[in-house]
Amino acid sequence: MLRTLFGMGPKVDLTEIIKNGAVIVDVRTKAEYAEGHVKGSLNIPLDQLAQNLNKIPKGKPVITCCRSGARSGAALDILKGQGMEAYNGGPWTSVNSLMAK
Repeated sequence: MLRTLFGMGPKVDLTEIIKNGAVIVDVRTKAEYAEGHVKGSLNIPLDQLAQNLNKIPKGKPVITCCRSGARSGAALDILKGQGMEAYNGGPWTSVNSLMAK
């Protein structure tokens, strides 16, 4: 119930989505990204996401991440609003640990 209440939807296997070629989009600021990030991820700060959708490869699922999961949730709404297959990965450290699986 809480997942639905907070717009998180049903639980999905992000590891499988990553294995299938998902694009990781980190929506933190450039300074935050420079302090550590998922290798190979795109850094598009949340306040610039809507203007930079063209930087995200078409036809691939997208997993958003940030520091805590709040901004990545907002990014999820933007991407889904554009018809993209997108998932909230939450904190970048969580997504990073999934990459190692």
